[in-house]
Amino acid sequence: MPRVQLALNVPDVTAAVEFYSKLFGAPPAKVRPGYANFALEDPPLKLVLIEGAATPGSINHLGVELDAPEDVVAARRRLEGVGIATTDEQSVDCCYALQDKAWAHGPDGTAWELYTVLADTETTPACCG
Repeated sequence: MPRVQLALNVPDVTAAVEFYSKLFGAPPAKVRPGYANFALEDPPLKLVLIEGAATPGSINHLGVELDAPEDVVAARRRLEGVGIATTDEQSVDCCYALQDKAWAHGPDGTAWELYTVLADTETTPACCG
C-alpha cells in the first residue's frame, strides 16, 4: 500500500518516539541509534524521525513509499514525462534499509523521495539529512 512519508529532524529520538507512540497509539516499526520510523496504516503514513540532522522540528524530506521497484520506475517515468527531473538510486543503503528510489525537488527546493524498501539493514550511511 503506497503511503506518504514525512521525515522530521528531531533533537532527541527517544523523546520523539515516546510522543509519537502516544499520538498514534502505535509503536515504531524500527528503532536504531538516532533513527526511528513508524509504518502506520491508519492514517496511512510513514513517519521517519532523524536525530540531529538539522534544525529540530524541521522537515528533513518528504516522500512516497511504494510497494515494489517497478512502482518506483513507473513513478520516475511519469514525473519525467511531465517535465519533472528526477535522480535515480538503486540498491542504496539508507535509513537502515536497502532501497530503490527516485528523487525530485519541488520549486521551493523541497526534496521528495519515491522509494521502495528491498530489505532491512542494521547499519546506514549518513544519507538522511
